[in-house]
Amino acid sequence: MGSLPSPRGFLPVLLLGICAALACSCSALPLPPQPVPLRQPVMLHESFAGKSEFRTINRRPLESCFNPSPYLSINVSTAGPLPDEAFVNVTVGGVFRPDGSHWVAMITPSNSSVSGCPLSGVNYVETGDLAKLPLLCHYPVKAQLVKTDPSYLGCKKAACQKRDDSGACKVRTCGATLTFHVINFRTDVEFVFFAGGFQTPCVLKRSGVLRFANPAKPLNGHLSSTDSTATSTKLTWVSGDGRPQQVQYAGGTRSATSVATTFTQKDMCRVPVLPSPAKDFGWHDPGYIHSAVMTGLQPSQSYDYRYGSDSVGWSDTVKFRTPPAAGSDEVSFVIYGDMGKAPLDPSVEHYIQPGSISVTRAVAKEMQTGKVDSIFHIGDISYATGFLVEWDFFLHLIRPLASQVSYMTAIGNHERDYAGSGSVYETPDSGGECGVAYESYFPMPAAGKDKPWYSIEQGSVHFIVMSTEHSWSEKSEQYNWIEKDLSSVDRSRTPWVIFIGHRPMYSSNLGIPTSVDPNFVASVEPLLLKSKVDLVFFGHVHNYERTCAVYQGNCRGMPKKDVNGVDTYDNSNYTAPVHAIVGAGGFKLDGFSIIRQSWSISRISEFGYARVHATKTDVLVQYVSSSTMEIRDQFRIVKGGR
Repeated sequence: MGSLPSPRGFLPVLLLGICAALACSCSALPLPPQPVPLRQPVMLHESFAGKSEFRTINRRPLESCFNPSPYLSINVSTAGPLPDEAFVNVTVGGVFRPDGSHWVAMITPSNSSVSGCPLSGVNYVETGDLAKLPLLCHYPVKAQLVKTDPSYLGCKKAACQKRDDSGACKVRTCGATLTFHVINFRTDVEFVFFAGGFQTPCVLKRSGVLRFANPAKPLNGHLSSTDSTATSTKLTWVSGDGRPQQVQYAGGTRSATSVATTFTQKDMCRVPVLPSPAKDFGWHDPGYIHSAVMTGLQPSQSYDYRYGSDSVGWSDTVKFRTPPAAGSDEVSFVIYGDMGKAPLDPSVEHYIQPGSISVTRAVAKEMQTGKVDSIFHIGDISYATGFLVEWDFFLHLIRPLASQVSYMTAIGNHERDYAGSGSVYETPDSGGECGVAYESYFPMPAAGKDKPWYSIEQGSVHFIVMSTEHSWSEKSEQYNWIEKDLSSVDRSRTPWVIFIGHRPMYSSNLGIPTSVDPNFVASVEPLLLKSKVDLVFFGHVHNYERTCAVYQGNCRGMPKKDVNGVDTYDNSNYTAPVHAIVGAGGFKLDGFSIIRQSWSISRISEFGYARVHATKTDVLVQYVSSSTMEIRDQFRIVKGGR
């Protein structure tokens, strides 16, 4: 979620506010008595992304860190090229007076601008991130205050730089060591030591360029279903090389050749006021996205695979399982929304989602039971929102999950919305990505380009996945498709219909009345009732909430306790769909209104996911807390007199 008003209204005001708030100059590094720091002009130069008019206006001549310690150093623990993943130690030294404003950034590519741009804060705020982050002219991938090392401010890691004739230390300096989690995002890296804090940065020392051992390495393979037969599975991965590669599977007896795609800055959106993060400040080269389809598979069977080529290298061998075919007796899946990612080190980054790590780890444990056939992630996928390198970190985070079962997705506001892009809601929530990155990384069996709605069947369930960000008004293309798809379901084959989207129809979210769009409800809800949809899953609101069998705000059916005390809805005599919000996959949690609506049955504000098992006659939904793995809510929907 995290929506902001349309940029037509808020950006001019925001620019003025940031200008006023950040009019201070950069502070020099505190040193022993020396010449007063002098203001030095900084040459304007083209960054790797190209120089925009906004960037030129935004760039501020910084006060140089004039005449700093001659002993300053910054060293990185890795002895050679960077591996595909590493926790590297970055050590700064030679500091006369440690200061709380000192920090280290991880920059990529290494020729990115490290000049200060006071208006860069608009790029963060535009996407809803109000954290205090570095105001450089290009987004630093990670940043840490040096005082993260608790020994720094007290100079507990001291070194003697110069001794007198008696051997006594004449010049003593201080140092610190920070740990950064680095993954192979293909472009080279440099660590930069700054003074002046995040708001008024000035460069003290640079580490020199570090390169990955294999920038072309095929990485982050993730699976998706292509149809309801479960006899083919699509594998998508990222590489720095655009030449065709292969997936080899079934013990190496079969192979399929990939098709590589990519996207460029020209594909990103912007508004006239200023470039979007994706267009300029947050741009990062995505490399190439490869996809290949493994065919000739059998439903509910396990296979192994690897992907790559002899020229760029191969992935490790991975084992995956196909989902059950449409019409089979049962299916089990996990569903959540609004995940994003969080750093595995103490760094600050754009849009940290604090629950994402616990949820992915909990789902990984769930998968070890062998009872997860697929995963549905229903919008607000990575929260990269125009800071493109964060897609790599997200894909790395979900790899243990998405490489083993089909990872099916729905588009959300933070993937698609942007002014003038054709989205229903003209918020800046995608940071200028406008769905391009999402559709590249997650090629679903959709209706077409920028038509990310689809249906698929697994076991006893017909899933229909819509886009709440594209027009759903009556007689729109998507509306007509939803109506046609729902009317074509063969209930003898798939007796259950589960409807999935991002923005909810029912929510008692605290203090954000815009969580529910009444126009969306008025347009689409009648289709759900008409086609007797059994269960509806939404995200967008960052909590869990379950309703009665509800239509137009009225409970038309209430659950009854079964012999085990589990709330049970009897759909043998259908009344209305049951709605469940499962948007607590990672983003900061939302609370609930004190006033409880009559349709709200269960409300939980804890990170977690829903575990679902469906047979021909019974659907069991359990909401699982990711921190404890305990079931926090559960309910059943039954048919056939059970």
